[in-house]
Parts: sequence; C-alpha cells; structure tokens
Amino acid sequence: MSFVDAHDFPAGLVLRVLGIASSTYYDWRARRAAPSQRELDDAVLLEQIVKIRSVSEFAPAYGSPRVWLELRRQGVHVGRKRVERIMREHGLQGAHLRRGWKHGSTRQNPAHRPAPDLLERDFTASAPNRVWVADLTRIVTGEGVLWLASVRDAFSNRVVGWATDPRATTALVLTALNHALRSRDLRPGQLIFHSDKGAQYTALRFTQRLVDAGVAPSTGSTGDSYDTALAENLWSTIKIELLYWPGTTFATRREAEHALIRYLDGWYNPRRIQARLGGLSPDEYEDNYRRAQRDADR
Repeated sequence: MSFVDAHDFPAGLVLRVLGIASSTYYDWRARRAAPSQRELDDAVLLEQIVKIRSVSEFAPAYGSPRVWLELRRQGVHVGRKRVERIMREHGLQGAHLRRGWKHGSTRQNPAHRPAPDLLERDFTASAPNRVWVADLTRIVTGEGVLWLASVRDAFSNRVVGWATDPRATTALVLTALNHALRSRDLRPGQLIFHSDKGAQYTALRFTQRLVDAGVAPSTGSTGDSYDTALAENLWSTIKIELLYWPGTTFATRREAEHALIRYLDGWYNPRRIQARLGGLSPDEYEDNYRRAQRDADR
C-alpha cells in the first residue's frame, strides 16, 4: 500500500493497475491515521524489545524466547507468539547456529591412564561446586589460533574459570582450573571434575592437582560432544553470539582475549539469562540459591 502513496499518479489508476480494491486501500489509510489499541500496544512493546536488545553489545543476540523471558522479569505479561510476531515483522532476529559448524579440539594420549566416567552423561547438580565440566576450543585470529580452556559449574552453568594461550597445553588447562579453585569455596570430597580424555586433562600433573584439591577426576570419551555436553553447549553459545552471528573477526589474539573478558565476565555470567535457570543469569541463580540456604538455616 505504501507504494500507492509514494507516487504522484492518481490512486485510482495505480489501484486498477495493481488489481487492488479501492476499499482495501482506503481501509489501510484509515488504520494508519487512527491505529487500533492493539497496534498502539504493539508499538510500545516494540520499544521495550528494542531496549532489551540494546543493553549490551551482546544483547542483540537475544531471539524471541529470551526477549520474552526478559520481559517477564520486567513485569511485562505478554504471549510468546506475540513477541515472536513483532520481532519477525520488524526484522529482529536472534543469533543462530550456521549449518556445518563442528567442534573437536582434544586428542588422547595412549600412554595416559584416564579417570573413570563418574557422570555417565548426567550433568545435573543439586548445588554449586558438585560437578564441574571442562573442555578446550580454538578461536581463529589474524595472528593464528587462540586456545580457550574453560571450567563450568553444572548447577548454574557459570563459567568459574577460564584461560587462553596460543597453544593447547596442560599448562593452559591447569591455569583455568586454578582460577576456578581460587574463585570458589570448595569442600574436599564433594566435587567431580569432568572432561574428555584429551591428553591435557589426563596428564599426571593435572590429575594430581585435582587430587591435591580433594576433587574427583572424571572423563568421558575423547572428542565426544555428548560426553562433555555442558562444555560443548558453552562453545556453541560463545561462537554463535561472539563470532559467527555478528560476523566478528579478530586481528590479534589480544583483541580476542579482550572480547572474551567482556563476554564471559561482563555478560555471560552476570547478565545473560537462561531458560533452564528460570530466566536468571548464572550469577543470579547462584545468589538465589545462597539466599534460600541462608533463609533455611535461620
């Protein structure tokens, strides 16, 4: 209809050429001049959606499910399908995984004796610091590969430790582990540390560090995404939202590391909400758990 108003030709002539009934055109013009209450409400909701997707450099990755969760947090009660429709009508699309993306970064050392699988693909945890899952991935930069090692708590999905290095070494995964151990209040004998059978995680000095900290090592299959599903999910999220969807490239490893700091420490842990966590971020989810524990002890 906008095409008719955008030209100086008589409306009746354009409508006849296009095969549009004049009543349809004039009804459309009347609606534009006096929008319905639902259209006005949609306009207000659109402003709220745009605001939600503008709070951070990473927030535009929010699709309609996560936008809907955030609206609920803000006390806005609206249907999911309505949010989906408004976003679709205005070309607002969340981040999504491109086809053909695969992952696989670790290799087994046949000389190492891996720990048994204590989880058997059950990544649930009843409290923080009961199950940690770790893995390695690589990020390509203009200087070459930057390896990222992370440790994630299965209870809240919080990244409790991470580190980067140009090489995928045992020292790298040890650094990530040490960051995690220093940042958490652990009790010996309660925590299981799960990884695949990659050589970095089965190295003697790594498993010895776990034992010294009172942590039980556990390993799944090498390069099997199902056996480290929690870590694989993190890699997928990072690479979609930080790299693939916005089309980001890094000229240097330092540039990539700074982006990871902003994403993991400034967005993912404290602010990025997750459906599995009831629409809370990992930090918020753990805060709620600790408050509930304190209330129960009173």
